Amino acid sequence: MFRRILLIVLALALLVGLHAGGMTALRIREYAHIDETQPADVAIVLGAAAWRNRPSPVFAERINHAIELYRQGYVHNIIFTGGYGRNPQVADSEIARDYAIQRGVSAASIYIETNSTDTEENLVEAQKLMQALGFQTALLVSDPLHMYRAQQLAGEIGLETLASPTPTSRYRSTAARTVFTLREVYSLFLHWLDGVKP
Repeated sequence: MFRRILLIVLALALLVGLHAGGMTALRIREYAHIDETQPADVAIVLGAAAWRNRPSPVFAERINHAIELYRQGYVHNIIFTGGYGRNPQVADSEIARDYAIQRGVSAASIYIETNSTDTEENLVEAQKLMQALGFQTALLVSDPLHMYRAQQLAGEIGLETLASPTPTSRYRSTAARTVFTLREVYSLFLHWLDGVKP
């Protein structure tokens, strides 16, 4: 009898988990289409991998979008986030800064942090820079499927940002987008579970 009850409870828990995961995935997909781009003090570019001394294709798309926002006058300042990854000699944000300068962005308009290792830390460090520099408004730049989680995390730390997803993404195929979405769902669930105190 006990075993049967246990199986029923486990089955119900699985169904609830699948439903919650499906609903979260749907929100991620829907939020990917939201673009709130408008004039702001700064663009915050969330970090991604860098390969040796150049940004990965995913990171490059984010940097390119920030550069375009700068060129079009939406922002006059850019914050690049990302600490030391594959290259222990140079931070990902430093690579992003050099990439942007080479493409015409004034060095005086670029700010970086080199401490963060994930999205949440990207946002915390960017918030510190904004407060130190007196910036009030920010456009948050990342891949479309990353924006829902990024905005959720930003809201939790009191950082008000407007979504400005990259118009292009390296995640184009159905398989790649599905994997990215599932990874975002997984990351959100881990974050939510971490926030549940015993």
